[in-house]
Amino acid sequence: MTDRNTTHFGFQEVGEDEKAQRVADVFDSVAQRYDLMNDLMSGGLHRLWKAFAIAKSGVRAGARVLDVAGGTGDLALAFSRKLGDNGQVWLTDINNAMLTRGRDRLCDKGALVHVAQCDAESLPFPDEYFDCVTVAFGLRNMTHKERALAEMQRVLRAGGRLLVLEFSQVWKPLAPAYDFYSFKVIPRIGQIITQDEASYRYLAESIRVHPDQQGLKLLMEQAGFERVEFFNLALGVVALHRGFKF
Repeated sequence: MTDRNTTHFGFQEVGEDEKAQRVADVFDSVAQRYDLMNDLMSGGLHRLWKAFAIAKSGVRAGARVLDVAGGTGDLALAFSRKLGDNGQVWLTDINNAMLTRGRDRLCDKGALVHVAQCDAESLPFPDEYFDCVTVAFGLRNMTHKERALAEMQRVLRAGGRLLVLEFSQVWKPLAPAYDFYSFKVIPRIGQIITQDEASYRYLAESIRVHPDQQGLKLLMEQAGFERVEFFNLALGVVALHRGFKF
């Protein structure tokens, strides 16, 4: 029986089951050029944003870290180097093409991490297992964000923290220029590099229907996180949210 509930796929309203397939199609299409496109779209700034998230994680050698929707593995790689031989890093993603790309990339760099294909809304891990959970540029693609956040809260131990790095609401005076770049330039770059303009138009649209800084803070609090705070990066183009489980 088809799920009749609807949700956003960019600016379109689609069935929840249809969104899951459409998001899968997007990342199947862009997986092989995903890292190159990240560098081109952000001018390399995504590396600094991720480094900031790692610094704010507060994790130490020997910790257990879960990277949800980890894609090609930037955060998982950084954590594996930070945690040492006694640490444990799990790279997870719902999309096989992205996860395979991430696994192979990390193996090529000598980083052996645990890898699991799974849905963030139903994580296959025990309660209170991880010291830190991260999700970078993946939450906005999830159909039920509240379920995913609740699952991340469940698998965190007491004293653990969640870090959500995601596109957010840009500083208002910058919005017209940012809109032009998002809707005119990025899809064109996507067409040139990946021959897929539509996927990058969706990615731009998905940012606009994702909760803003305060909205995401509220969602995290509703999922049970405490001391939730956010840090605006690049004038709000991106925000890092951090919340704790006590």
